[in-house]
Amino acid sequence: MEKRIVEFIKKNRKPVSFNRLIGALNLNKKERRKLPATLRHLERKGLLKIMGDRVGQTQPTTTFRGIFSLNPRGFGFVTPEDPEQGTRDIFIPPHQTAGAVTGDLVEVLVREKGLAGKPEGRIIRIIKKGRSSLYGLFLEINYQPFVLPMDTLFEEPVPVKIKGRKKPRPGQIVEINRTSLELQRILGYQDEPGVDLQVIINQHNLPQEFSDQALTEAAALPDQPGPHDFEDRVDLRSWTTVTIDGEKARDFDDAVSIRKLAGGNYLLGVHIADVSHYVTPGSALDREAYLRGTSVYFPDLTLPMLPEKLSNGLCSLRPRVPRLTVSAVMEIDRNGQLVKADFYPSVIQTVERLTYTRVFRIFQGDLKEQGRYQHVLADLMEMRELARILKARRLRQGSLDFDLVEPELVYQEGLLTTVVPSERNEAHCLVEEFMLMANVAVANYLTELGQPCLYRVHPAPVRSDLEKLRNLLVHFGLDLPRSSQIRSADLQKVIEAFKGRPEEKFITIQVLRSLRLAVYSEENCGHFGLAQSTYTHFTSPIRRYPDLVTHRLLKRALTGRKPRPLPLASLALHCSQRERIADEAERSLIEWRILRLLKNKLGQEFSGLITDINRAGLVVELDDYFIDGLVPYSALGDDFFLRKNEKVLRGRYTGTTFSLGDRIRVVLASCNPLLKKVEFALAPRQDISLPSGKGR
Repeated sequence: MEKRIVEFIKKNRKPVSFNRLIGALNLNKKERRKLPATLRHLERKGLLKIMGDRVGQTQPTTTFRGIFSLNPRGFGFVTPEDPEQGTRDIFIPPHQTAGAVTGDLVEVLVREKGLAGKPEGRIIRIIKKGRSSLYGLFLEINYQPFVLPMDTLFEEPVPVKIKGRKKPRPGQIVEINRTSLELQRILGYQDEPGVDLQVIINQHNLPQEFSDQALTEAAALPDQPGPHDFEDRVDLRSWTTVTIDGEKARDFDDAVSIRKLAGGNYLLGVHIADVSHYVTPGSALDREAYLRGTSVYFPDLTLPMLPEKLSNGLCSLRPRVPRLTVSAVMEIDRNGQLVKADFYPSVIQTVERLTYTRVFRIFQGDLKEQGRYQHVLADLMEMRELARILKARRLRQGSLDFDLVEPELVYQEGLLTTVVPSERNEAHCLVEEFMLMANVAVANYLTELGQPCLYRVHPAPVRSDLEKLRNLLVHFGLDLPRSSQIRSADLQKVIEAFKGRPEEKFITIQVLRSLRLAVYSEENCGHFGLAQSTYTHFTSPIRRYPDLVTHRLLKRALTGRKPRPLPLASLALHCSQRERIADEAERSLIEWRILRLLKNKLGQEFSGLITDINRAGLVVELDDYFIDGLVPYSALGDDFFLRKNEKVLRGRYTGTTFSLGDRIRVVLASCNPLLKKVEFALAPRQDISLPSGKGR
C-alpha cells in the first residue's frame, strides 16, 4: 500500500484529500484503518507531506555536510564543506539544530523552500564535534548539581557529574564534557576578570598558543631586515611615507605616500608589509596562519594570526626603520580614474606613525597638530583631496556607503561604565579609499594576466530578500526596481533618501540585511556592494591569510613564472569560515559585556527602535546600547493587538499602532546575559515622536 500511495501522490502535482486517495486506490476497510498511520510513517521518511486532511508531494531535498555556526538567537547556519556544493550558507531554524554547537561538522537535509520561502535545513546528525566541551551556569536543584548550558538551545538545566573534591558554587561558570556531562573545569563568576573572554575563546575554538615549531621559526628570523634582503627590490626609502592607524594599533601593515604629477594627476603609493618574504608556503608559521585564517580583536586582547615577533615587530611598518613591502604605485587622474598601476617588491622607511585622531585634527585646522606635522602637512592635504575624489567616483559608480556605527566599550579603573558609538572620521575614510583602490588594482592586474586570484566576492542579493525589502519600502512610500534589474546604486539611493529622517537607521539596517555575505572565492562574480567587477584582499597580510595568499600570487605573476596549482576553492571556503567565526566571537563578547552592564539597570527607561514584529511581540533595539530585546504582547497594555501585516501592529480597541521603524520608550524588565535574552515593557509615557504618528 505504501508504494501505491507514493506513486499516486507523485502523479498528482496538487495535494489530494484523504477521501480521494481512498477512492483512487480502492482501499479496503483494513487499509483505511491503517491509512493515517501509514501516511505519518511515509511523512517521517520524507516521501510525502500531510497538510491537514490533504496529502501532497514533499519539496525537493538534498543532503550535504558542512560546518555549523550557532547564533545566540537560537538559529544557525551551515557552510558546505565541499566547495563544489556551492558557497551559500544554509539557514537552520531554531529547534532544527539537533544540539549542534559552533564548529561541529554536521549532515544537513535541505529544503529549497522553508517557512520563509527561502532555502533552509535540518541537521540530521553531528558527524564530528568541533569541540568536546560545553559551558554553562552551575546550579543546585534539590541539592543536586545541574548546569544551564550557554551555547546550545537547551533552556533547561542538565544534570552534571562531579568527581573529586573540588565543587563549584552556584552562579559560577563551568566547563563540562558534551558526552559524559562530567565537570571538567571551574572558570569562575562571569564578572571576574577574564572569565567571559576564556568562555568566548573556547566556545569558538580560537587557538591561543602557537606551536613550538612555529615559535622556533619566528625566533630564528632577524630582528631587522638586512642589506641582503633589499636585493631585487625597488628602494623607496626616500619617499615621504606614513602610516595612519588607531591609537591602540600595534601592527601596522599598510603605509601610504603621494605625489602630485606635473599634469595634475596623482601618484599614490600603497605599501603593504611583505609577510610572504618571511612566511613561506608549507612552513610551520604558514600552517599556523592558515589554521587561524585571521587575527581576532577583543576589547582587551588580540589573538594574532602570526607570532608577535612578526606581527608587531619584523613585519610591522614602524616609523623610521627600514621594512620590506610590496608596493602598488598607481597614477590616478583628477576624476579618480586609474591611469596605470605598477607593482613590485620594495623597501620603505616611514617618516611618521600617524593616528586617525591626529590626522582628523589636522584636517579640522588644528594649528598645534599642523605645526607638529609640518613636514608631512602638504602630503596629507593632497591625500585628503585625492580621497575625496575617489569616494565621489566610487559613489557615482553605485558603491554602497553605509554609515552604521559599532559599539565601543568605555572602561574606568577596569570596570565597564558605558557604551559609545565608535568614532569614524575623514581620516578613516581616507585610508579606506586608498586600500580599496589598491585591492581593485591588484585584482584587475591578476585577472587581466589570466593568473589565479583569490577573489573577495559579494554576490547580488537573492530575489526573495529584495522582494521583502521592496514590500517594506512601499510602507515608507518608496519603490525599488524589479529584482532582476536591481543594482547597488538603487540601494544607495534608498539610503540617501532617508538621510536625516527618523527612520534612517532602521532603513539602513534593512538594506544591509537584504544583502548576502561577502566571502572569498576562486571564481570571480564581482563585488555587488562596492559595484566592482573585480576585487581582492591585498592590504592586510599581517592579520588576514587571504591577503598573504594574494601577495604570493602577485609576486609570482610579476616574475612571469607559471602559476603554481593551488587549492584555492578549499582555501577560500576555509578562510570565509574562519572570518565568520572570528566576527561572531568578537560580537558575542561585546554583547555579553553590554548585557551585564544593562543587568544593573533593571526598571530604567530607554529609547529604542522597533526592528521586527513577530509572533512573540515587538523586537526593539536600544538607541544607546546596540542590543535588542522583546516587548511581549502582554506588556503592550490592556488591548488585544493584531498583526495587520508584517510591518504594522494595531490594537483592536484603542487603535494604537506600532510600525517597523517607530522609535518608542521601553522599560528594562529582565536581562539574562548568559542566555542573551532581554525583555522590555512599554514605558508609561511615550514622549518620542513616532514616524507613524500613531503609536503612543
